[in-house]
Amino acid sequence: MKLLTPDLYVESVFHLNLQKLKDRGIKGLIIDIDNTLVAWDIKFASEDTKSWLLKLLDEGFKVCLVSNNTEDRVVVFNEELKLPAIHRATKPRRGAFRKAMAKLDTNLNNTAVIGDQIFTDVLGGNRMGLFTILVIPIESKEFWWTTFVRKIEKHVLKIVIPGHRGDV
Repeated sequence: MKLLTPDLYVESVFHLNLQKLKDRGIKGLIIDIDNTLVAWDIKFASEDTKSWLLKLLDEGFKVCLVSNNTEDRVVVFNEELKLPAIHRATKPRRGAFRKAMAKLDTNLNNTAVIGDQIFTDVLGGNRMGLFTILVIPIESKEFWWTTFVRKIEKHVLKIVIPGHRGDV
């Protein structure tokens, strides 16, 4: 269960304490897109999300978007942002995390992963030894496979997050 347990669990990216991340020595952020930054069926970042991402850069963080989704999805989402990005990441496999750290020029000790799924973002980040941050998914309507996996995640959350009811 340790591999499925995030280091930090927050309501959304907007609830992250950036100073605490800095205090931990975090310099690079590997961030999922779908249901972490926007609902999975929304093509572009909201103004609030764009502002938050720009704030990360202003605060000195390096950011790489890492998604299991298609190239078209990631390119369209990232059109305005122009952040380093990786599509078809095959998370939880390690390759995309390594590639993202290379793009960010960061390492295992100063990189965090932010995402909404235990079995992709948290598991992948933990397998690498990265600091992992789980956020509550933005939208409950999802791709059919994700809906299935969420049912399993619900039970895992009850175990790995003390006091969690599993109602994510």
